[in-house]
Amino acid sequence: MPKEALLKLLHDFHWDWAFFFKLFAVALLLLMLVVAIYDRYIQRENQLLVNYPLIGRLRYFFYLLRNPMRQYFGDETFFDAFEKIAWINKTARKESPYLSFSPTKPFANSRILFKHANIVMEPNEIPDEAFHVTFGEKRPHPFRTRSVIGRSAMSDGAISPEGTRAFSIGAAKAGFPINTGEGGLTSNFLVTLRYCDCHQNYLESYRGTAFARSVYRIVRALINAESAERLYRDMVLRRPDKGTFIFDEESLHLYRIDWEAPLAYFPEEVPETLPDIVFQIGSGLYGVRDKEGKFDEERYKKVMRFCRMTEIKIAQGAKQTGGKLLAAKVSDDIAYYRGVEPHKDLISPNRFPYARSEAELLDFIAHLQELSGKPVGFKIVISDRENFERYAVAMRQRLDEGKSLPDFITIDGGDGGSATAPLEMMSRIGLSIRDALLIVDEVLHAYDLRSQLKIIAAEKVLTPDDAALLFAHGADFVNIARGFMIAAGCIRARECSGAGGRHCPVGLATMDESKRSKFLVQNKAQSVANYHDAFIKGLRDLLAVLAVPSVHKLTPKMVIENRVDEV
Repeated sequence: MPKEALLKLLHDFHWDWAFFFKLFAVALLLLMLVVAIYDRYIQRENQLLVNYPLIGRLRYFFYLLRNPMRQYFGDETFFDAFEKIAWINKTARKESPYLSFSPTKPFANSRILFKHANIVMEPNEIPDEAFHVTFGEKRPHPFRTRSVIGRSAMSDGAISPEGTRAFSIGAAKAGFPINTGEGGLTSNFLVTLRYCDCHQNYLESYRGTAFARSVYRIVRALINAESAERLYRDMVLRRPDKGTFIFDEESLHLYRIDWEAPLAYFPEEVPETLPDIVFQIGSGLYGVRDKEGKFDEERYKKVMRFCRMTEIKIAQGAKQTGGKLLAAKVSDDIAYYRGVEPHKDLISPNRFPYARSEAELLDFIAHLQELSGKPVGFKIVISDRENFERYAVAMRQRLDEGKSLPDFITIDGGDGGSATAPLEMMSRIGLSIRDALLIVDEVLHAYDLRSQLKIIAAEKVLTPDDAALLFAHGADFVNIARGFMIAAGCIRARECSGAGGRHCPVGLATMDESKRSKFLVQNKAQSVANYHDAFIKGLRDLLAVLAVPSVHKLTPKMVIENRVDEV
């Protein structure tokens, strides 16, 4: 067509702008519908988009704009530095965590530096022994960890069942210990316990009909495994506590521990498929209480057939009160695990029932050591030297009398996770972890007790340098909560408690069925394992630069206080 004819045709053509606008709007709506359906029903890589199809993509759009728009929008301050959060998210996805330019807060805004060596080591020169520690060497069943990093205490119930399963599977994959929290040992911590490896006499189990099994396989093939399991569970177990049963993909059995079975049927050794579980006992004695709410020795013995050691929780972060679980989180499953009424606020006592004095607490610890044959310790928060010295005096007296001592003490910093602590306590209770560790280490040495027990430390630990600082100040082992939470998908929405009908948007810290049922358990389990493995690699790299062969060789002398003033 000649050029002049084409120009005349375009000039004479009258565009129907209204038509094209409507056409564009319809196309856009169809595209949005397709994306929403994909997000909600098809993709299984992003749990936020499952709960909030389409609209959840806005979060990632704005996230992409964060660095280019840095000068216009504020930086992350609540979690120390934006780069730390980015490091966790990248390592959880197994992406390279290396940075360009400097972080937003030089020296992590903490004014603390490590003294690097003149002659550094290569990472492969750091032995694997650098990342192990043994608890309870004198016990019949000591616990030698496979890592110096563990997931801190977070109860099933505070965390969704799916979230607990992801953490447990991730812990089994990567070989790090996982603390049950005061909610006790639940089926979700035992999710890797295979049906074929269990003695049938200590299990309560069910298997669906041929029809139910066929429906499961069809739904799994056409949709996904999670949806198939939920449907199968509903078909087989018509009961309010059906979530307390473990699902075995091979045999299609649904089963849970029958705690009424005789102790003789329970395994003598912890099953190999389980992660290393640390059983925590809080003031409510959940999981080891009888019908009157008192400590049940026989139940405790059974629980410890699946756990490596016991931690008694006296305090946590700023929270010197008992645990608090709102009614929205006390589901039928959680009520079954804890031996309480469902759908009612669960407020635990402030004081541990067997710790009305330091001496009574130490006696109870010795009793648990005798019952389990495994390491037992307690978790506290330090306020000053004088208060902790009372524990040291009591322990020194026991040692002189030839009595048993705790195998470890867990020190929680006042700036760490404080769960549902009252506002009036959050900034006013508990020393920071560095100050607390220095006191504990110094007092234990002064009373010649340091070699008798290990120290576990926990506070705001996100990246390897955070943990290295705690090792340098006396910790033998480090527990991490929020770092693992972020690796499991936490977006720090701060809606964990369930108060006011608001729930964790990603299904990690909620009992809301519509949110938690879409949590991507296997996906996040791998992310959790990736984060741990990258964390250990980071520690190894840091030790190499410091020319220190083990985290247990780090000392306060290797830390420098940087005196550069803040701008």
